[in-house]
Amino acid sequence: MKKLLIFFSAMLFLNLSAQSKGKDYSNILRSKSIYEINAFLRDAHPDDPRRSVLKPRVMEMMKEYIKNAKPGDLKVRQMQDWLAMLKRRPSTKISFDEMNAIIKQKQIAKYQKELQVGQAAIVYTPSNPKNVYVAPAVVATATVSAIPDTEAAEFNMLMSENPAEHKNKTVKILNSLFDNDPNAKECIVMIENKSDCNIIVRIEGIGTTKYRLPVPSHGDNSIVVEKGDYLFTSIVCGAQYASQKTIQKPLMVALGSSLKK
Repeated sequence: MKKLLIFFSAMLFLNLSAQSKGKDYSNILRSKSIYEINAFLRDAHPDDPRRSVLKPRVMEMMKEYIKNAKPGDLKVRQMQDWLAMLKRRPSTKISFDEMNAIIKQKQIAKYQKELQVGQAAIVYTPSNPKNVYVAPAVVATATVSAIPDTEAAEFNMLMSENPAEHKNKTVKILNSLFDNDPNAKECIVMIENKSDCNIIVRIEGIGTTKYRLPVPSHGDNSIVVEKGDYLFTSIVCGAQYASQKTIQKPLMVALGSSLKK
């Protein structure tokens, strides 16, 4: 009777663990997908007994993938990062603060490199004023519409900083990244552009406080702004973006998705 009670308790626990995340992990022990098992380890309750089986299994799968990967496979770096994390913790799940710390360190490394080489490390394709193609929003089979890229010349101008301007900007960004003073009057804003189009993000505050930040396709860029309330606007592959944001601490904003350009 006691064994039966333990069995039903375990089954109830497994069901609740999966349902709490809105995902069906009832067949996870049969899975041969690195991504599915990795997701389970992030979602499942810390005491879920399946962890003891699936964690070493997925680590072996990752090692096997890395071993057999072709040269230049971009997934290898991700697998290596996951393996390093799984050696230290139950899953690859990281907290919001940890994510911010990772982004901050990447930004510091990026801008330190730019100071060393004396120019922007951003590799980008200059904008073309011809057309930006926008996929239809409602009917998937409809003809794709095209509109002119009216910001092409402005984007190219903003990206072409002279060495002195770039150095001053880079020093200012690095100072902000290293500054942990909550009473500072300025802080950094990083914009990640996930779209297939170069964009300009306009950050408008009170009065004449305005900033323009060019962000290349599938890249990112940063700017130091005064703390306060701002309206963020941009045209992402022809689609209008607008959002009000209160900036009192470092902020990262991701815009766009992969669109056909």
